[in-house]
Amino acid sequence: MNYMNATTKTEAQIEALLAADDGGPICMVNLLKFRDKAEYEDGRESNLSGVEAYQIYGAATGPLIKKLGGNIIFTSVFKGMVVGEVEELWDVMAIAKYPSLQAFIDMVSSSEYLSAYHHRIAGLKGQLNIASTQVI
Repeated sequence: MNYMNATTKTEAQIEALLAADDGGPICMVNLLKFRDKAEYEDGRESNLSGVEAYQIYGAATGPLIKKLGGNIIFTSVFKGMVVGEVEELWDVMAIAKYPSLQAFIDMVSSSEYLSAYHHRIAGLKGQLNIASTQVI
């Protein structure tokens, strides 16, 4: 599996998401694959694992999600494939719920989020972030 392609976001994807926005709550499904060792883009030396770097990011963003009226509704470490075939499983799935797409955009645009984002990048080998509506 080429995880690097999974980390690329495009303007077209964001524009399509905004065009389909109904103003209601939105869930973000995150599929995460961690690096064995964190790799910071600025080349700094680090003894952190990918998981540890991502945890620094999570400690900063968790309060932001709550501040904007959202919450983490599910987190799970994958154990193994039951049906189907893939080259390699993702490590973790997390689902965050936001009161609106605008709340999510406000979060990822905030200075607090942007100051922690480099830890996310350092910790992740790959990611998918999928927007969904809550059906329950």
